[in-house]
Amino acid sequence: MAIVDRTRELERLAEERGGIGWGGRSAREMLAESERLFAETGRYFGIEELELKRNDPIRFEKLFSRLRGGLVSARETALNISASPIVKEIGELSFALYTPEGDSVALSTGIIVHVHTMSDAIKYMIRQGYEDNPGIAPRDIFTNNDAMIGDVHNADVQTIVPIFWEGELVGWAAGVTHEIDIGAKTPGSVPVGPISRFEDGIDLPAKKIGSDDELWRDHVLAGLKGTRTPMYWTLDEKTRIAGCHMVREAVERVILEEGVEAYKQFIREVIEDGRRSFQSRVREMLIPGRYRAPAFTENAFAKEEQLPSYARVDTMMHAPVEIRVTRDAKLEMDYEGASSWGYHSSNCTPSAMQGAVWVQLTQTLIPNDKVNDGAYLGLNTNFPPGTWTNHSNPQASTGIAWAFLIPSFMGFIKSVSRALQARGFVEEVLAPYGLTSNAFQGGGIDQYGRQSATTNFGLSCVGGGGKMILDGLDYAAAMWNPEGDMGDMEMWELIEPFLYIGQRVKPNTAGPGRHRGGSGYEALRLAWKTPFYEMQNIGNGRMFIQTGLWGGYPAATGYRHNVRNTNFFELVERREPYPTHEPDPADSELARMIEGERQFDLETTTLPEVMRQGDLYLCCFRGAAGVGDPLERPYESVMADVEGGYLLPRYAESVYGVKPGDVAKTDARRAEMREERGRRAVPVREWMRSERQRILDGDMIEPIKVMYAESIRLSESWAREFREFWDLPEDFDFDVPTPTVELTKALREQEATIG
Repeated sequence: MAIVDRTRELERLAEERGGIGWGGRSAREMLAESERLFAETGRYFGIEELELKRNDPIRFEKLFSRLRGGLVSARETALNISASPIVKEIGELSFALYTPEGDSVALSTGIIVHVHTMSDAIKYMIRQGYEDNPGIAPRDIFTNNDAMIGDVHNADVQTIVPIFWEGELVGWAAGVTHEIDIGAKTPGSVPVGPISRFEDGIDLPAKKIGSDDELWRDHVLAGLKGTRTPMYWTLDEKTRIAGCHMVREAVERVILEEGVEAYKQFIREVIEDGRRSFQSRVREMLIPGRYRAPAFTENAFAKEEQLPSYARVDTMMHAPVEIRVTRDAKLEMDYEGASSWGYHSSNCTPSAMQGAVWVQLTQTLIPNDKVNDGAYLGLNTNFPPGTWTNHSNPQASTGIAWAFLIPSFMGFIKSVSRALQARGFVEEVLAPYGLTSNAFQGGGIDQYGRQSATTNFGLSCVGGGGKMILDGLDYAAAMWNPEGDMGDMEMWELIEPFLYIGQRVKPNTAGPGRHRGGSGYEALRLAWKTPFYEMQNIGNGRMFIQTGLWGGYPAATGYRHNVRNTNFFELVERREPYPTHEPDPADSELARMIEGERQFDLETTTLPEVMRQGDLYLCCFRGAAGVGDPLERPYESVMADVEGGYLLPRYAESVYGVKPGDVAKTDARRAEMREERGRRAVPVREWMRSERQRILDGDMIEPIKVMYAESIRLSESWAREFREFWDLPEDFDFDVPTPTVELTKALREQEATIG
């Protein structure tokens, strides 16, 4: 503790100096200078020469290693304080170090999405004058979970601690955990049910919550009263604070040993170094050009009588993802033409979108480089106001922002993969990953007779995208967490009143291809010792959200199969067989062997519905897309999939053209299938003429017309290109109402008037 005591003494001696920034300036002045210099020069803080790196490269690398080592050590130590399986088992926790202006210097392992969201939160506090009110002082504690300030959704709770040296703010330590329940309208951490932010759960909009390294009592009580799982909330908060304090001490040790001036120089140079390194990677690995890969998803809520009439609609969401690689090695990401925000919880903010960019970059272009805000400075992004990517509505819900954020970023990975392949980096190519669903989520009375809630993070292990040289990883990946882990079944059974009857690979979930996508898996759960527990189904069932690459097929959609008032315990009593899984829904063991009230349909995203002891819930996790023509998949690989339970036997021929046990007949069947394709093929001109007529006639379901009408009315440039592509009249539009677009326009007019 000598180091800590020494730094506290220095802080007390410097209390009477001016602003908390360097040289007596305010933090706001430092942030303004940083942004001005970058705008003028294109370099972080206008740095021309990386003098520390050039003059003493070993010291430069040691400084980074020591700081990052401190972050990783803080994470690995702090997560043992938590009791939540989401943190302790899955590792939904990370820590980061920031400059005084809020730019990230280094990040621990863990949920990388938050490297930038916490940066946004720090900069918000600086811009809003927190230095004056409520004050930023040594040993203060701040928190945030507001997505419009800097976050993805309320469940990601941040703790932020300033780091001072001799009265100057030299940085920030920040940590984030994903909470198991957030006190929203519906139980769990990714609520489907809220239609406004007032139902999203406990709200912490960049608040000061402690001083002298202690939490204020009112904040502690608010957390205890604000969620269904107060024990997990309290321990997670202690986890974050402990980690932040460890990071702070690691920084203090570095400054004591290396000197504060060297530290100051390093944290700026390392970010500029990150920017240059990122641009070098873009220049080296990607072919300049314009890459487009639109993505879609569904919210089928017309059936949900729990919702008010204006929210009880079926919605399709549109992400016209465009990635541009410029000649000067800039990466531009553009969502111009995205559809509107809606009265549901799947809306996003720019902070969430930029955080997702980070996750993708660290799994593609910069997996081995220093992860900090340098790469962010090499990006240009456009998330248009009023769209689901940037709802810009102070009342919109972001409770399950990942629901469309994940599908849309399949367009990012697909575009980057095309650019990598064009440059020849075929081993880096990755088809769109699996949608991380079905989310097993709910709440009620648990097996101990207590009120509880859960979000089971087995969803962090869905299928990974197929590659140009390998199949995708089976049930081992998550777009938002490259360290995906489903956790131990026994741990989930400790906190959930549902037993695992069986868990195994789900056949036919992988997208077919020459190299198939990774498979998903299924878990059959039995409600156990609970008088009631409200459960949701969360996923896609009616539509594919993204295709594969170069002839690869998309991953399978999902379905729902829940059975209530079953005879399960009667079968057990008579010692008769009971199902443990459902490999083939067309020939369902669950349907044949179990009696009860059955929900067996495509209603894959629902509001909570009660389940009780003896009820069965089938949780189907998704697979990922494939790469290449399935008819080119080696015979041996198809047979291995059949024998391993990854592919149902009847699909070996219908999809892959494989005749089991006969390679010669397989070759002949594949030749026939190619000829059949040729006979069915339609020239592109003919297909476009027929599709154009469908557009003119409005020959499509209402949600599709509304989706495109929103895009047309929100973006003149996208509308112009859409009309030109299909050779439509200059004033073409779909004759459907778009109330959220009109409200967006009214909000803009209101802001302009106030401004």
